[in-house]
Amino acid sequence: MLQRAIECSGQSPNAVRRSQAGFTLIELLIVMIILGLLAALVAPKMFQKVGTSRVNAAKAQISMIGTALDAFRLDVGRYPTTQEGLDALRTNPNIANWDGPYLPKSVPPDPWGRPYVYESPGQHGDYDLYSLGADGQRGGDGDNQEVMSWE
Repeated sequence: MLQRAIECSGQSPNAVRRSQAGFTLIELLIVMIILGLLAALVAPKMFQKVGTSRVNAAKAQISMIGTALDAFRLDVGRYPTTQEGLDALRTNPNIANWDGPYLPKSVPPDPWGRPYVYESPGQHGDYDLYSLGADGQRGGDGDNQEVMSWE
């Protein structure tokens, strides 16, 4: 049957076998090069978005913790001290007017896996709450810059 189809099509048996053989090595290499070029163009943009999303996540967490600190102050009349720390939002540090917990879960680490820095009284307001960024040190640019509650 195949022989008859080949005879009717006017192609030689070798030509039919080659057309059914699949991709050649050259064709596969060209496709891989094209995919590599596309990845080289797209990857830097995607990794830039990852850094930006971590900064945005830190800002959102600082805002959420700030809301809990404000609720603590409304009940107690002051913000937690530096010694009491952010744990005072989840467990009562032996304060009579404490009506918490003020957060549904424990205080999360910053998006880079380190604890937030909390100081009360702060140098920039009633309290300072910030993340040291990707490098874990003061200063820096981009992802390495601190994310602060007072900005």
